[in-house]
Amino acid sequence: MIRAWASLCLLALLPGAANAVECRDLQLDYNRFTICEVDAAAENLRLFLRDSSGDVMGQFSAVQNSLPDGQTLQFAMNAGMYHDDRSPVGLYIQDGKLEMRVIPNAGPGNFGLLPNGVFCIRQGRADVIETLRYVDEKPACRDATQSGPMLVINGALHPRFLPDSSSRYVRNGVGTSADGKRVVFAISRNPVTFHEFGSLFRDTLDLPNALYFDGKVSRMYAPAIGRDDPGFWLGPIVGVVAPAN
Repeated sequence: MIRAWASLCLLALLPGAANAVECRDLQLDYNRFTICEVDAAAENLRLFLRDSSGDVMGQFSAVQNSLPDGQTLQFAMNAGMYHDDRSPVGLYIQDGKLEMRVIPNAGPGNFGLLPNGVFCIRQGRADVIETLRYVDEKPACRDATQSGPMLVINGALHPRFLPDSSSRYVRNGVGTSADGKRVVFAISRNPVTFHEFGSLFRDTLDLPNALYFDGKVSRMYAPAIGRDDPGFWLGPIVGVVAPAN
C-alpha cells in the first residue's frame, strides 16, 4: 500500500487576492514532488512565448517584465516541448492566435509517444485533452499547448508506461478535473519514471486526465514558497497573473 505524506508549504497568496494558487510538497514513498493547484474559474491562467518584439522570452523573469504595471506573475512553469530555436514542437495558440498547428501523428521522442495531448485554456476552465479528441471536437481554446505523452487518459495510465522502467528524470506536467476548474501542476523533486509520475496524478491527485510537459529541463516559479528555478532557456511557459500590490 502506498503511503503518502503531504505537507502544506505556503499559500501562494498575494495580500488582497482571492482564490490563490496553492503550492505544497508531497512525498510518496521515496519520491518527492511539488504541486501547485489553480482554480481555472477564478484565476488568470495564461500561456506565454514571445515578447512584444516577437522574440521568445524563455525565462520567468522575462515573463514578469512583459506584464503591464499593476500585474505580477504569481506562478509559472515550462509548458510543452520546443525546438532548438524554442519554437513549439506541436500545437500552440496564445490569445486566440495560432502559432503552430496540431501534430496528430506518432513521431520520435516523448512528444510522439501516442497518445499525446493538448492543454487547453478556455473561459472559466482548463482541460487536458487527448490530441485526436482535440482534433475531432475542435474546442475553442483561447490558449493551447501540445505535449506528450499523456500521463493519464480518462482515468487510465498511458499504456506504454512500465512499472519497472529504469528511465528516470526530473519531470513536470499538468492534470485537470472533469469540470475543468481544478488544475494541478506538478514537478518532481527527484528523478522519477513515467509510471510513477502518472500514478501521482491518477492515484494521489485523483485527476482523470494529465499531460507530460517535459523532463530534464523542468522548472517552476512559485515565489510564495521560494522557488525560482534556474536553468535552460524555455519555450512555452504557463503562468498565473494576479494584481500586484
